[in-house]
Amino acid sequence: MKKLAILGSTGSIGRQSLEVVRANKELFSITALAAGSNVNLLEEQMAEFCPRKVVIADKQVGEQFRANYSGNCQILIGEEYLEELATEPEVDVVLTSVVGFTGLKPTLAAIKAGKTIALANKETLVAAGELVTNLAKKHQVAILPVDSEHSAILQSMQGQDLTAIHRIILTASGGPFRTKTAQELEKVTIADCLKHPNWSMGRKITVDSASLANKGLEVIEARWLFALDYDKIDVVVHPQSIVHSMVEYVDGAVIAQLGIPDMKLPIQYALTYPKRLVAGFGRLDFLKYSNLTFEEPNLGLFPCLDLAYQAGKADGVMPCVFNAANEIAVENFLAGKINFVQIPRVIEAVLSQQENIHDYTFTDILQVDATSRKLATEYIKKSRL
Repeated sequence: MKKLAILGSTGSIGRQSLEVVRANKELFSITALAAGSNVNLLEEQMAEFCPRKVVIADKQVGEQFRANYSGNCQILIGEEYLEELATEPEVDVVLTSVVGFTGLKPTLAAIKAGKTIALANKETLVAAGELVTNLAKKHQVAILPVDSEHSAILQSMQGQDLTAIHRIILTASGGPFRTKTAQELEKVTIADCLKHPNWSMGRKITVDSASLANKGLEVIEARWLFALDYDKIDVVVHPQSIVHSMVEYVDGAVIAQLGIPDMKLPIQYALTYPKRLVAGFGRLDFLKYSNLTFEEPNLGLFPCLDLAYQAGKADGVMPCVFNAANEIAVENFLAGKINFVQIPRVIEAVLSQQENIHDYTFTDILQVDATSRKLATEYIKKSRL
């Protein structure tokens, strides 16, 4: 039986991960859970899955919860305890589904502790891809993707000659604004942005999907997961979200993974890799999806994807800069302080101001992340004057 620690258990991926566990109780057990502030849902999860340890990142909410808690689970308060959870001796697999840069430290700690990583936190590889992958090689730790696109690539590579890969093709839904004009994008609201046509996700990733920043993050993540140059990583818009991604080989053959827009299948595959289990999560009916279409991304209207490619090709700490600037821009958009089209402007401004470092350390990454966030915040304040 695999013992799991789920970091971000009350988020979209965390909840679906627990559905997978619920359906396979003979194979998985929960040793540890971590959540932000949704203690009502966390308490339900604790009652059902009986973890030994729980982390609540929000200190005020966590202290109140612990004061009223009478169970046997150890309650740790504060984001800093995520590393302790990730290195719990009994844990076999750490599923990292916290949002943003927060996922980096516990993932590194889990790798050093020899845990298998089921990675749903793409920012970890975006911010410090070389550092993370080198550490995983050193400790002989597998990093298994949970994102549907990267899972599709992994599945499409099974049994193949990996030296014969011509390119990988990540698919993007195009988000809710795929057919909008530049003038219309100026007027979109937060509510408009959060209405994704196919997927049910958290607020931050839904905004990223609408701006194509999410696809840019996935491009950078793919570079490290599959050790490919950026000229071998392409993106196509596929509005139906049925073809989750593809691998094209040198002979022209394209192998793709298809399925309904549901994260439980890639979550389960990461937890059981390389085996497959019978699942009741829903199956693809081709008669309902008889018209699958593909388009070129509109980089003029959605420049975040191009900015991600630029940051990725620059290498060094520039992907970390891209991620930090995007996180601040999205945070301010969701707070109503900037509009949607200002998100890429913030990213571009910060990328232009930050000096690159190629042989970076973990300390460098922390400093660059902090500096980039400060630059993004200052740019937003100036733009509002």
